[in-house]
Amino acid sequence: MADPFLTRIVGLHWAARGAIYALLGAVMAFGQAPYDRVAAMIFVLGMAFALFLSTRTPRSAAWLGWALGFGYFAHALRWIVEPFLVEPERYGWMAPFALILMAAGGALFWAAAFWGARRVGGKTLRDVVALAVALTLVEYLRATIFTGFPWANIAQGFLDTHAASLLAFIGPHGVTLFVLLLIGLLIWAATEISILAYPLAVVMMIGVAYLFAPARPEPIAADAPIVRLIQPNAPQDEKWDPAMARVFLDRAIAMTGQGEIPDLVVWPETSVPYLLGYATPVLEDISEAARGAPAVIGIQRREGDSTYYNSLVVLGRAGEVRSLYDKSHLVPFGEYVPFGDLLSRLGIHGLAAREGGGFSAGERGQTINLPGIGMARPLICYEGIFAHEMNAADPRPRLLLLITNDAWFGNGAGPYQHLAQARMRAIEQGLPMVRAANTGVSAVIDGRGRIVGQIRLGQAGSLDVALPPALPPTIYARFGDWPIVVLLLFASLGGIATRRRIIIDARGDPS
Repeated sequence: MADPFLTRIVGLHWAARGAIYALLGAVMAFGQAPYDRVAAMIFVLGMAFALFLSTRTPRSAAWLGWALGFGYFAHALRWIVEPFLVEPERYGWMAPFALILMAAGGALFWAAAFWGARRVGGKTLRDVVALAVALTLVEYLRATIFTGFPWANIAQGFLDTHAASLLAFIGPHGVTLFVLLLIGLLIWAATEISILAYPLAVVMMIGVAYLFAPARPEPIAADAPIVRLIQPNAPQDEKWDPAMARVFLDRAIAMTGQGEIPDLVVWPETSVPYLLGYATPVLEDISEAARGAPAVIGIQRREGDSTYYNSLVVLGRAGEVRSLYDKSHLVPFGEYVPFGDLLSRLGIHGLAAREGGGFSAGERGQTINLPGIGMARPLICYEGIFAHEMNAADPRPRLLLLITNDAWFGNGAGPYQHLAQARMRAIEQGLPMVRAANTGVSAVIDGRGRIVGQIRLGQAGSLDVALPPALPPTIYARFGDWPIVVLLLFASLGGIATRRRIIIDARGDPS
């Protein structure tokens, strides 16, 4: 039965409804880092299901989904303006447009989910299942199509709850479906009682989320390899300044050479401010400071006259390049511009591309050898947000190795949300993650997603951490998203087919 209070909200003028829905979406974003208030996410998702049950047309449901999504993404992705403010005189005018377009674009996916669920639905229980399936399906599409952008997905908000352990079995989209079905079913049960049951259902869901503590860190062997994280803390507006670049480089070299010799040294993305072909003296200095330990550095390189790569290099003794990885999943409009040849004539280049018109992509799914430790799956910055791309490595690596320059994201939500996604990848694969970030947060994460050592955001420093063990291959590492995708497609097709039968039955036998 429809609740009178919610029915009145749904009956308001479209602009007033939109403002309320967008405000709810903004509140929902408090479930994401750095706030991590999962109760806010649960409350708003419960309200979203309740409001959806009170809508009567696909158009009103779509407006609910779009406005809710717009408020959510506008708040959760507010860090997107930071890269445009590094050089505000050139790019500052783009910042508000970037945020509005990102929020509006993400909201279109949610609008499609609410519209489709209302088209397929018909009875309250059927409605909540349809919405849970549709919203999970569009979140999967948001993560994969148009190069994908899975940032701020719903599962990410449940990282510090027991539900996060399910990532190892069903991945982020499976967790999203599980959470939505649970919340939706509680709200459906509440509609059979009264409005007083809504807060009770939300309290129950929050209790379920916190019922079990997150998994404890895995025991680390006494002879585990020691990894040294290097965090030079170079602000993005100073990073490439000729007067400061050498300061940050010397800082990183000095930290590399301090104390006892580790088993591995890891520097952040683009931490060497020279092209690889011209950096031989610097590479030798880094190797000397590492004193025989392999050193992972971030550096740009050029092939020919105009092909540039954002690369990760493993150095041996005397600056020898032992392994090389070129970033394969590039950031659209950051590291390359679609239709770049045309737009470059208008002076539009990638924000992060310091040379030429942008970067070229390397080969996906590679592994690199870290002497004395084993094989690693290298990731550079943005690549760490794509759960479905982690399974491409064969054979299975010993660890995930991510280098990043989160100075682009400022000192607010962006770096913490990026760290949260690194923790998700570790759980999904059952592998430790070594993460070196220019300005932070640099961290070592175990295969359960727990941080076992970190350097805080905005600090310069180094940290030696024992590498946690690799866990047995997870179900998700073996099968990826395919089981959930097949389930979502069958559920969607089944809902469409049964909906047509319901309509025919309501009109009588057409024969």
